[in-house]
Amino acid sequence: MVQTARFDARNADPEEVGRSIDINGYAIVENMMTPDQLTSLRAELEPHFATQKTGETAFLGAKTKRFNNLFMRAPTTRQMVLHPILLGAADHILLPHCARYQVTYTGVMHLMPGEKAQALHRDGFFYPFRNPGPVLQQGSLWAITEFTADNGATRVVPGSHLWEEERAPKPEEIIAAEMPAGSAIIYAHNVVHGGGANITDQPRTAVALNFTLGWLRQQENQFLTLPPEKARELPDALQRLIGYDFGAPFMGAVNGQSPHVLLEEPSDEPGPRNDPSLDRAYRERVQWLQATAVPPPPGVVPTE
Repeated sequence: MVQTARFDARNADPEEVGRSIDINGYAIVENMMTPDQLTSLRAELEPHFATQKTGETAFLGAKTKRFNNLFMRAPTTRQMVLHPILLGAADHILLPHCARYQVTYTGVMHLMPGEKAQALHRDGFFYPFRNPGPVLQQGSLWAITEFTADNGATRVVPGSHLWEEERAPKPEEIIAAEMPAGSAIIYAHNVVHGGGANITDQPRTAVALNFTLGWLRQQENQFLTLPPEKARELPDALQRLIGYDFGAPFMGAVNGQSPHVLLEEPSDEPGPRNDPSLDRAYRERVQWLQATAVPPPPGVVPTE
C-alpha cells in the first residue's frame, strides 16, 4: 500500500503530498520548519509545560501534557499553519467537499517518559460519518522533538482510511511515523493512528494543526479562543482560516455580512453579503454527500 509517503518540503509538490494521502492516508514531510522556527517554537512552548496537568483518562495520557490556543501561546504556529505544503495538501483532500476549509484544532502533545501507547483511533469520531467515506478533516502533527519508535512516535496504519469501520489492524500493519524534528505527518482524519509509548528518558513533543470542512463545527472554538480584539493581531489569511469569513455561501454571517467586518475599520458602508468566488467554487467544485444513518459500531469513541 505505501507508495512514496515521505517527502522533503524544500522540493515537494503539494499535489503529490495530497495524492499520497489519497493512497496511504498520510504523508511524512521533512524540513517543514527552519532551525530558527524550531528554536523559537521550543522557547514559546517551554514555559507552559510546568503549568499543565497530565491527562485525566487513559486516552489523553496519564503522562501526557496537552494545551491549546497555540496562535496566542506560540506565535510561531501562525507561520506553520500557512505553510504552502500544508495548505496545498488541504486543497487537494478537503476542497472536493467544501467551498472553504478552516482551522478546527491547535494543540500540543507532550509525552513524558513512561507514557503508554495510546489507543488506536480515527480523529473523526465526533462527526457521524461511517468509514469509508469522505475526508472531513486534515490532521498534521509536527515533530518538535525527533520522533522515534522508542519515544512515542505516532503509530499509523497505512491505507486504513479506506477500510470498513469494523476492521481492526493487525500488528504487522502498524508502523511508527519516525521523522526528524521539524518534520510533519499530514494525514486524513479517518486513517487509524495513535501515539506510541515513550520508553526513553526524554519527552516527545508534537504540535497539532488541524483543518476541517468549512460547514462542520470546529473542535476548538476559535471565536471564543480568539475574539476580535485578539484575532486582529493575526495575518489576514489566518483570520479567514480560523473562521472570520464565510464558510460556505452565506454560512457564518454576522448581521448578514462576512464576519471579517468585525476585524476591519468601522465603516458606514455595509459589508459584503456574499463572496462571488466562494459561491462559484461551491457551484462548480463541491460534490454533495449522501449518507445512510446506521448505529455506530462499538469502540468508535476511543474514550469508551
